[in-house]
Amino acid sequence: MKHIDDNYRYERKFVISALTPHEVEAELSSHPAMFGEIYHQRFVNNIYFDSIGFRSYLDNLDGLTARRKIRIRWYDDLFGRIGAPILECKIKRDLLGRKESYPLRAFTLDTNCDIRVLLESLDGAELPPALREQLSMVRPVLLNRYSRKYFRSADGDFRVTIDTDLVSYQIDNYNNLFLHKTPYDHHVILELKYNSNVSDEADLIATLFPFRITKSSKYVGGIEELYVRL
Repeated sequence: MKHIDDNYRYERKFVISALTPHEVEAELSSHPAMFGEIYHQRFVNNIYFDSIGFRSYLDNLDGLTARRKIRIRWYDDLFGRIGAPILECKIKRDLLGRKESYPLRAFTLDTNCDIRVLLESLDGAELPPALREQLSMVRPVLLNRYSRKYFRSADGDFRVTIDTDLVSYQIDNYNNLFLHKTPYDHHVILELKYNSNVSDEADLIATLFPFRITKSSKYVGGIEELYVRL
């Protein structure tokens, strides 16, 4: 069953290079909002789609206030049988974002994978006509993976994720050996997430972090490493 979250929320990102993941967690644990871990650490895997001309990538660079990003997401093992993949359409309006999510059929991702495997999974899903039309104009271009930990403030209004060990792989139409990849990124990416009704409090929450807010996109970084700089 599809899930459409109509509630737009804010996301603030902090890309941290001067501290280890353990040091970042120590800073988070001492924050006055009293963040505590709420879920087990796991790997997040994504396959991103873009047009032939990389329209989604360029829209991000140009700072378009309204943009969409399409990806397939699953958790834990990167390769093998993917039992519960989710197609996500992430919609951004300025600093606000929301997601539409649709379950897909299972597929197998390995070194024999080509885009037909992904297209077959998409064909078997219940998707709205408008989204199918969008999918007809894009193709899978990037696979990435990172380890994520989850935290929530004591009052429940603010969530934080901490991502580490980011690596990205280039995707071709056929014969994906997944050998062309970026080195592991040892930066720590902290994201602060909250609903618009607590945006005033969020300014204080963010100010009390000893990090600078950064404009950052894992997708953009992967495209620049694997395509733009070649």
